[in-house]
Amino acid sequence: MKVLADPQVFQQQSRKWRTAKKSIGFVPTMGALHEGHLDLVRACRKKNDATVVSIYVNPLQFGPKEDFGQYPRTLQKDLDLLQAEKVQAVFTPSDKEMYPEGFSTAVEVKGPLVGGLCAPFRPGHFNGVATVVVKLLGAVEPDRLYLGQKDAQQVAVLKRVIRDLNIGVETVVCPTVREHDGLAMSSRNQRLTLEGRKTAPVLYKALKVGKSIVDLGERKAEKVLEEIRKVIEDEKSVKIQYLEAVDAETLAPVWEIKPGIMIALAAYLDNVRLIDNIII
Repeated sequence: MKVLADPQVFQQQSRKWRTAKKSIGFVPTMGALHEGHLDLVRACRKKNDATVVSIYVNPLQFGPKEDFGQYPRTLQKDLDLLQAEKVQAVFTPSDKEMYPEGFSTAVEVKGPLVGGLCAPFRPGHFNGVATVVVKLLGAVEPDRLYLGQKDAQQVAVLKRVIRDLNIGVETVVCPTVREHDGLAMSSRNQRLTLEGRKTAPVLYKALKVGKSIVDLGERKAEKVLEEIRKVIEDEKSVKIQYLEAVDAETLAPVWEIKPGIMIALAAYLDNVRLIDNIII
């Protein structure tokens, strides 16, 4: 397994694979790898000759009051996991390599995709995500990009960026991987207290309650969201940041539940921000 930090060196490696007619799959991460990331890696390996994983905690997507400094960094453990998964190469650039002196270009995302859900609470976040992923794609030059459904708004934004900028890469979205009790896997879960970890599955429990109400015939989004909110608010330690019903592709708010609607939420527990979603 090769571990490379220089974007130009990685481009050279990718072009060697292309010359050898090998397909390249790419899984971008910020490290602190868990089974959710490894599920993406395994999906990537099944379809591609070369699997590439990036590990980079991107400062552009963190606001001034967010947890950039606290975000877990476990590089050696991550590399050991990827070695065991038989990944061909890992891209581990530094801030200086990603944003060298004089760097002055950014990708700006506008419109409904960044009008709701996480965007109002994280100004500039998705521009930071879009900018770093475009740079990572430029270095890796993959055929396929692998993303997880848990980060649904990020997925929608990146699919639009790839389409709008004519970036020739196929986007593969894999289902959310969950713990045994339903909690969506996230690198931030490890920052929960023992008590918080016991409470956190209420988010998915509430989403499933919402889906069951829809299955019983309720079609008004307001009613479904109200029942979901009741379940979560029974846990006093959980503070809902948002709870919305949106079109899964456009992320536009909806008032009637139909197939293809996504119910998404963000909540704070132990000062840790958790997100989850379910598609009807």
